[in-house]
Amino acid sequence: MMGSEKPGAVEVVELLLTTDMYNRLEKLTEDDLPPHIRKHYFDPVTKSVKRPIYVTAEDVVKIYGLENVKTVAKALSFVDVEEFGSQLRLTVFDLGAKWLANQKAKALDMIRCNPVLASFYENYDSLGVSYEEAKRLNKPLCADREWIDAKVKELCTDFKDAKEADELLKLVNIKAPEDVRDQLRGLVMNPDQMAEVKKISKALENREYLRQVGLYEIGKLLFVGPPGTGKTSTARALSNWLCLPLVEVKLSMITSQYLGETSKNIDKAFDLAKRLSPCILFIDEFDFVAKTRTSEDHGALKRAVNTLLKAIDEVSLVEHGVLLISATNHPQLLDYAAWRRFDKVLNFPLPDADMRRMILDKILYKIDADVDTHELAERTEGYSGSDLRLVIREAVLNALVEDRRKIDQDDLLRSIEDFDKRISDYKRSVTA
Repeated sequence: MMGSEKPGAVEVVELLLTTDMYNRLEKLTEDDLPPHIRKHYFDPVTKSVKRPIYVTAEDVVKIYGLENVKTVAKALSFVDVEEFGSQLRLTVFDLGAKWLANQKAKALDMIRCNPVLASFYENYDSLGVSYEEAKRLNKPLCADREWIDAKVKELCTDFKDAKEADELLKLVNIKAPEDVRDQLRGLVMNPDQMAEVKKISKALENREYLRQVGLYEIGKLLFVGPPGTGKTSTARALSNWLCLPLVEVKLSMITSQYLGETSKNIDKAFDLAKRLSPCILFIDEFDFVAKTRTSEDHGALKRAVNTLLKAIDEVSLVEHGVLLISATNHPQLLDYAAWRRFDKVLNFPLPDADMRRMILDKILYKIDADVDTHELAERTEGYSGSDLRLVIREAVLNALVEDRRKIDQDDLLRSIEDFDKRISDYKRSVTA
């Protein structure tokens, strides 16, 4: 017997086998390491996971949250435990590999999500493991918050003083995919939007081919539509879906008195995106370009906008790994100089009745609700997805005030009536 199977033993063996293979096989990269292991051993100075990796009992505790690690490890006949240094070592790799394979279903899911292990087990005793599939499921290094923070810190050290770095970080908001709550499966998208997501995914997978055939003008998208129709949510969800860092820029921020030389900072924002490559650069409030270009004042701002348009011309998904997404609520304000920068304009219209029903169903999925979403969809003509979420929010909060956690049709109908009244009051105040 190769050691009794104690709780936590599978995790100990996963870590020891993974680090052993990563140390020995140069063909394996950080992208092959599962995030829970990679994040622990990540070195922010080199922005990598340096070889060799040593495993201690403390490492196992921090990665998996286990207790009594030494006791668990000592029960494994193929693991050596240092009494004082707490370092764990595989004594016989093949015994450890065989032991893990014998854990069947308990270990199989772990192996399928770990490219390092999958590269070894894909031809091992017909386990049905695929390295390529494991690699597809595994988030790459560039998706880790630790890697993003290290890259941003590196960029900031290139500035002459800390003030310049602070000015840039006020201009942008940088999110790791793991920080993004929006997910594509939580959105209701029309066929055109879903088709574009597939195209962008394929373009990212085939960047080298697109470079070889000379197709560089790909991956500059303009999202247009009324407020609340999902433009920002979709851009953020793409960060999560594609495992890409998200660099958000609100163009109105360039008017801030604290941003100093705005043209320089716009260049720096694009440079940051290129150095975080592959990533998504999301420019919100893009109609600000039109407002500034038609203004008679603020020559410095006009120069900044011209800098922005030039920077858009000089960034490429294929060449630089930057997916550029801009969004506007007022496409009619944009002139040809702005429109021509984008290879795809994607419309985000107000949802029709079927889409409203699907949106309601998705939002209500985790809520204890006895409702007829078909009727609710018919009663919410002209509502955006954001409006529907606000209606449900109010219904839930009103129910909580009454110490209820279940909502019904009347709750939502009352919430819709309140929302309609609020919109009507707002319109009257605007026209007064």
